[in-house]
Amino acid sequence: MRKLMVRAWRALRPVQWRVLWFTHAKFMVGVTGVVRDAEGRVLLVKHRFWPEGRQWGLPGGYAKKSETFEDTLVREVREETGLDIRVLGLTLLKSGYRLRAEVAFEAELIGGAIGLDSFEIIEAGWFAAHELPAGLREPHRLLINGFPSANA
Repeated sequence: MRKLMVRAWRALRPVQWRVLWFTHAKFMVGVTGVVRDAEGRVLLVKHRFWPEGRQWGLPGGYAKKSETFEDTLVREVREETGLDIRVLGLTLLKSGYRLRAEVAFEAELIGGAIGLDSFEIIEAGWFAAHELPAGLREPHRLLINGFPSANA
């Protein structure tokens, strides 16, 4: 029976990925970044669509099909703030949110000036770790302070 299963699977080689796509869960991947400038301040954005009183957070968004998570963060920061960044390293990879996974990276500013996406972002700015604004999401506060077990 096993040999028959192996033969059948090998015969499907041209369409194996399609079979796997139909038989496995699909996930959205949220990508967040702790972006720091040369002075060590962190970039925070105030989101229009987040709950009142908890609108401040790290920049980020959802990965698009065929996009690396690093490219997702670079794109989202540029879309939300107009800034160019370099992704340095992974700080968090977490799953378990039904059909969503969360990824967080450390990143650094490489250029640009803040210019807001006024549809999604109300305000953006650079903050020292000891001067974070009220209304900052607690999981983001934990990521900023180096506790990677936070839920992004």
